[in-house]
Amino acid sequence: MEIHTVLGAGQVGTRLASLLAQQGQEVRLVSRRGVAPEGIKAISTDAADLDALQSAASGSDVIYNCINPAYHRWVQDWPPMSSNIITTAQTQQAVLVTLSNLYGYGPVDAPMTEQTPLTAHTRKGAVRAQMWREALAAHEAGRIRAVEVRASDFVGDAGDQTNFGDRVIPKMRAGKAVSMMGKLDQPHTWTYTGDAATLLATVASRPDAWGKAWHVPSNAPRTQEQVVTDLAAELGVPVPKMRTLGAGMLRTAGVFNPTIRELVEMLYEFDRPFIMDSSAAQETFGLAPTQWDEVIAEIVRRNP
Repeated sequence: MEIHTVLGAGQVGTRLASLLAQQGQEVRLVSRRGVAPEGIKAISTDAADLDALQSAASGSDVIYNCINPAYHRWVQDWPPMSSNIITTAQTQQAVLVTLSNLYGYGPVDAPMTEQTPLTAHTRKGAVRAQMWREALAAHEAGRIRAVEVRASDFVGDAGDQTNFGDRVIPKMRAGKAVSMMGKLDQPHTWTYTGDAATLLATVASRPDAWGKAWHVPSNAPRTQEQVVTDLAAELGVPVPKMRTLGAGMLRTAGVFNPTIRELVEMLYEFDRPFIMDSSAAQETFGLAPTQWDEVIAEIVRRNP
C-alpha cells in the first residue's frame, strides 16, 4: 500500500481522495480546513508553511497538488506554495501530480492540445505556465518526477468553484433568469470533476506519463446556451431567460468583489471558441469522458 497525499480539499481533491481510498491506497487529505470524507485522514496545514507541509507529506509516495488559492491572490500566493510543493516532493522522493487548467495557453484559434505553446497574456495564465516550467525543470534535472493534468472549466459539483452549480441551478428551479459570462453561442469544453480525479489517479502510477502534461478526457464542446437547455430538460423546467455579463458589468461588480474583478482578464474564454483536445490522454490511458447526460444529471443531483 502506498501513501498518497492530496493537497487541497476542494471539488477535485476530495473526489480524488475518495477514489484513491476506494483503490486501497493510504490517503491523506491536506487543507487549511482539515476536512476529509469518512475513512480518510484529514490534516490541517497551510502549503505556504514549508515545514508544516513537509511534516504533513512525510513518507508520501505520491503528492497531488489540487490546491486552489483565493482567485484574486494567485499572483501573490501561488509562487511560494508551488515552490514549497516541489521542494517537498523532492525531499520525500514522491511523484508530484499537479492539477492545472488551460490558462497558460492564452487565446488560441484552434483546439488546444498539450503541444499548444504556453503563451498566456494574462497574469493568472502566466502564473500557471511558470508553475509547470519550474516543475518540468525539476523533473528534467532528476530532482523530482512530475506530471501535470490540465482541465477546462469544471462542471459536476455544487459550490462556487464549478460552472452551472449553485449560481445557476437554484435560479432555474425558481423560474428566474440566469447570468452567463461572455457570449452564449460559443463552443466551449467543459470538464467533469470526476474525470479530472480519474486522470490524476491514473498518471500517478504511469511512468510513461511523467514529464508531460495531459488533458482531462472531456466531452465534445457545448455552448453555454446548450448547457442551460440541457439542464432545463433534466430539471423539467422551461428554458430560462439568459443574460450575459460583459467586461463592463464585471468591472463594475468587481469594485466590491475582488473575485469578480479577476474574471475580466479571463473573459476571452467565453467570447470565442474555447476547445480542448483530450484525445492524447484518452488514447494513451484508455479513458473516456463520462457521458454528457450523466454529467448533466450529476450537476442537478448535487445542486438541490
